[in-house]
Amino acid sequence: MVNEPISTAETSVPAVASTTSDSRYAIELKKISKRFGAVRANQDIDLAVSKGTIHGIVGENGAGKSTLMSILYGFYQADSGDVYINGRKTLIKNSRDAIAAGIGMVHQHFMLVDPFTVLENVMLGAEEHALISRSATDARRELLRLSDTYQLTVELDQPVGELQVGEQQRTEILKALYRKADILILDEPTGVLTPQEADQLFEVLKSLKHQGVTVILITHKLREIMDITDTVSVLRQGQMVAHRNTSDTSMQELAELMVGRALTETNHQRSTPLPTDAETRIKTNNLGVVDEHGKTRLTEINLEVKSGEILGIAGVAGNGQSKLLEVLAGISSPTTGEFMMNGHEVTRDKPMGPLKMRQLRVHHVPEDRLKLGLVKAFTAAESSVLGYLYKEKFTWRGLLQLHNIKKMCARLMEGFDVRPGNPKLKSASFSGGNQQKLILARELDKSPEVLLVGQPTRGVDIGAIEMIHQKIVDMRDGGCAVLLVSVELDEIMALSDRIVVMYEGRIVAEVNGRDADKTMLGLMMANAHTGAAA
Repeated sequence: MVNEPISTAETSVPAVASTTSDSRYAIELKKISKRFGAVRANQDIDLAVSKGTIHGIVGENGAGKSTLMSILYGFYQADSGDVYINGRKTLIKNSRDAIAAGIGMVHQHFMLVDPFTVLENVMLGAEEHALISRSATDARRELLRLSDTYQLTVELDQPVGELQVGEQQRTEILKALYRKADILILDEPTGVLTPQEADQLFEVLKSLKHQGVTVILITHKLREIMDITDTVSVLRQGQMVAHRNTSDTSMQELAELMVGRALTETNHQRSTPLPTDAETRIKTNNLGVVDEHGKTRLTEINLEVKSGEILGIAGVAGNGQSKLLEVLAGISSPTTGEFMMNGHEVTRDKPMGPLKMRQLRVHHVPEDRLKLGLVKAFTAAESSVLGYLYKEKFTWRGLLQLHNIKKMCARLMEGFDVRPGNPKLKSASFSGGNQQKLILARELDKSPEVLLVGQPTRGVDIGAIEMIHQKIVDMRDGGCAVLLVSVELDEIMALSDRIVVMYEGRIVAEVNGRDADKTMLGLMMANAHTGAAA
């Protein structure tokens, strides 16, 4: 374990929490330990966070970050250790105790009721009067004040289910502030946000800090840590291994502290030209989609992907990449044009569903892992065979062969370092990053000839990103045709042999992967670059 001394300045985090309470700190955790059966989630964790600062907590998936914050918020009870809030020892038995202590938490997956309005979601469980109308009037007045103070603009009478993801997140923050939170925990808050929404969130967090709110930010994105936090702590395998003032560290140091070894950045483009006889696995011809509301989502998409190459699709989220993946995976059908998938033609009149695609060895890692990738109520073993139950070894006369499924799942978990490695656990029990690794393991394990990958490392820590990238490259080098969609430009540039850029449902540019840089791609994504055309 690494124990590094740091400055004892007002905004720094002590390497070990003090033996007595200190009112300078909004939070002090002392010797917190937690086990789940044989799994040691936290061991003797010490942490102190100064008031009115933004403190980052980083670590690999399964390092214990979310467990530690769930203890602080009352979802779990520590096996041992003490919690101090604003210098006072505090027993937090449930989330109601945490809220009473001034703690709010915005979870990675929002806790909102879609049909309810923003106002109704915020009020829910915190009504102050017997008459709902009176409570609503008071709540509206307070929410308008909070929105103005913290730059949290959102339409109070809009049903939450109709809001953009960033607006839903602002609703969660408003809900916490309405309940008088002066300590705010955010768990992987940018995992589902566009870059623009993430920038807006950071402006909100700065405003919260300036108003005296203490923010704890759990994230795997080290660039965000460097941009927004004052201090940062590193967890590795359930233990606290380092504390730093953010100004005194670097992404490289934090990454190496997280994984316990040196990491190197690698570009994975092909080192040799694609063979002239490489087979075309995907080819679209003037592909277009108009959705059920009459909105044009895709227009005249022409691209092809050959065996043994990775084609990356870059673009600001919402510019058609997600719809293109859906169509190519068989989830929805084209409105105009057609495409060829592994030798089979697909049109509006000749659709092909996801099951048929899998039978053609076309595998899909969806962008939304909870909506399309797994079922939270299923065990990891059950989620590991979704889409592949037609395989004889998984079913017999309509009955699941659970022994075979669990055995296969255990192998996948070991190969992709899914933690904990227990096939019997519910899918919902895993962190987002480990859910992602389970889905990737399922789709990459079965020797696809075409791999459609959406946001492969969303919510995944830096050490696992290195592993996932190598797995995708190994697929390509084995002859698989890979279509990669990612909002992470570093990922697109590191993996793609060719890159196309989408803007408002069209392909507006194409560039060789080795020739791309962020400035060039950024201009292309804004449709402001004239040097390369599709």
